[in-house]
Amino acid sequence: MSSEPLPRELWSHPDPESTQMYKFMQLVNRDHHLKLSTFQDLYQWSIDHRSKFYAQLFDYLHIIHEGSYTRVVDESAPINDLPHWFEGVRLNFAENVLWSRSSAADPEDYHGTTGKEDSKIALTAVREGCTELKEVSWGELRARSAHYAAALKALGVGRGDRIVVVGSNSVETQLILIATTWVGGIFSSSSSDMGAQGVLQRTVQIDPKFIFMDDAAVYNGKTLDLRDKMSEILKGMEPCANFQGLISIPRFEQKPLDISKIPRTQTLDNFLSSTSAAAAPPPIERLAFHDPFLICYSSGTTGIPKAIVHSVGGVLVSLFKEGRLHSDATPSDVALQYTTVGWIMLLQIPAQLCVGARVILYDGSPFIPDAKAFVRLIGEQKVTKLGISPRWMAELVKAGISPRELTNLSNLKLVTSTGMVLSNELFEWFYEKGFPAQVHLSNISGGTDIAGCFAAGNPLTPVRVGGIQGPSLGVPIAVYDSLVEAGGPGSAVPDGTPGELVATASFPNVPVFLWGDGAAPNDPDLAARADKSKYHGAYFARYGNNVWAHGDHVVVHPVTKQITFLGRADGVLNPSGVRFGSAEIYSVLEQGALAEEIADSVVVGQRRPGVDSDESVMLFLMMRPGKKFGEDLVRRVREAIARERSKRHVPKYIFETPEIPVSKLLGPSAFLLLLPNSTWTTINGKKIEIAVKKIVCGETVKPSGTVSNPDSLKYYYQFARVEELVPPRAKL
Repeated sequence: MSSEPLPRELWSHPDPESTQMYKFMQLVNRDHHLKLSTFQDLYQWSIDHRSKFYAQLFDYLHIIHEGSYTRVVDESAPINDLPHWFEGVRLNFAENVLWSRSSAADPEDYHGTTGKEDSKIALTAVREGCTELKEVSWGELRARSAHYAAALKALGVGRGDRIVVVGSNSVETQLILIATTWVGGIFSSSSSDMGAQGVLQRTVQIDPKFIFMDDAAVYNGKTLDLRDKMSEILKGMEPCANFQGLISIPRFEQKPLDISKIPRTQTLDNFLSSTSAAAAPPPIERLAFHDPFLICYSSGTTGIPKAIVHSVGGVLVSLFKEGRLHSDATPSDVALQYTTVGWIMLLQIPAQLCVGARVILYDGSPFIPDAKAFVRLIGEQKVTKLGISPRWMAELVKAGISPRELTNLSNLKLVTSTGMVLSNELFEWFYEKGFPAQVHLSNISGGTDIAGCFAAGNPLTPVRVGGIQGPSLGVPIAVYDSLVEAGGPGSAVPDGTPGELVATASFPNVPVFLWGDGAAPNDPDLAARADKSKYHGAYFARYGNNVWAHGDHVVVHPVTKQITFLGRADGVLNPSGVRFGSAEIYSVLEQGALAEEIADSVVVGQRRPGVDSDESVMLFLMMRPGKKFGEDLVRRVREAIARERSKRHVPKYIFETPEIPVSKLLGPSAFLLLLPNSTWTTINGKKIEIAVKKIVCGETVKPSGTVSNPDSLKYYYQFARVEELVPPRAKL
């Protein structure tokens, strides 16, 4: 037993036996003659007996499908063989969104009704400022989805065809996603915030049949005309043989912008007029469990983003599992996930629809007209499930806003937080000042690569300060020594020792392939693959023993088993053999008086080949308007890091920087772009540590179009010759 003190308990479920995870565990006990009693018991069984677990889960979830399987998966096949799951099962994403039997709170109570009455509200769309609400009932959602699907079918869109949305978090985006998957197509998306080159780097490589794009965007109280961007994207699509044209979505229904002078472009109304809204809907195209239906993208900060292809069955099982078991979702929920179209959390909207919940679509800044408006919306709409980021919470802390004092949050049950590390200070603030005691703060982490979670909250274990409650059921993970040379055999480190997060065996939502990595785009079965060299290089080359290396630096608590994410493993700081993650530095700078002076920061390790025998830690600080960088600040930063972490965490160098390079991938902190009077721009707040690290280590980096501010990287090249920069304030 470890002598390490237990992190302080902040929350526990008042009635865990009422939860769906507990009831599922009892079914497992009954059917397999077991006596599982804790989440850790259930998790261990789920990875030791993956076929039995996923078979039980598939039956429990009542996912709409046809066909049957003789084997869940070949458990002897290593994860890098990408074994198929549930061969023989065919299913459709749209069908499960619109008619899922799993919308019954308990499948045993299901008696042939979906629980989704036509008159019940499915979607509530809200624009920034919370002044405009548009509601869509389940009956309207089904009817409009059918109309969109029929119009796609009339234009020849079918199985395997790619459809791209460049838009906002709107009803139309959801309709296009549902309709595309209805007819067997493959959906992909980018946010309208993204620059034309960033969109093209993603879209050209998958050669879609059509692009749907908003004609305008709304940010920070301003309306942006996107027609010039439309023209630039169309010009960039000229080499694509499959591409047929662009369809303009009116951001303001009453005032669509004139697109008559933009070639190969039609209005949304014209698209829909190709078939009658009253016409019979096209047949739903059920696909094999492992067939592709969704393409997402890696960050691509120093190269073309990887086009990650996800299977319909893998994603459905993952979404249902995380929603029903980990989050205890039911048809009575009202869910608000702050997201943008270019981020994987967009999937949380159809995921909530799958269980019959009402979903609020929020488009724009949560700080317009001020930070309080969005908080009040949570109370006014009686939100039960809120998805948000640590950055949003940090901004509330800085503004002195307590949501529980501002609005009635008695309906709120769950807040999920992802996108960046949730600091200990924010855990404490959440329960001490921010939210009611009954709310389950569910810190989660996974990502685009698996369209799901490696680590997630659960209702059976307490929430403690720091970290994530535990792993995702059925996902076998381990922590490996992150200092092993690339390609060398990996080895697990003991609990309590930081290392790199890996997956040791296959699970259903492992992506099926990377587009262009041997996939035959014109093969309707999309079955022809080459050697998948890019795929294997991205995920399996790190260690030589067939494990998925996710690139996150983590540590597992030896007693509670909670998982703390410390930063990216490839950006792990390692001065004199002392390993720690960048988040350990950022969390110090994001609290107290320092947060009032420092707007943002980036910390990297410098170890130049042939120059440095050890790694030096470099910290770059970007100041808030009117605040000055100087020796006094450097001293206080060093003292704070030494006090809050250790003297070994103190950076060797601390410099000022005018700008932090950030990625255009649209994530949970996208609203930083929208902060009034902001002096810097970012799309998702994800700092490009690796590019900065490579530069200060003497490499030349060619940024891709996904870097929001590529010119900012030029500043860092001077630090590859740090000895020539001799201001005393920079050195110990």
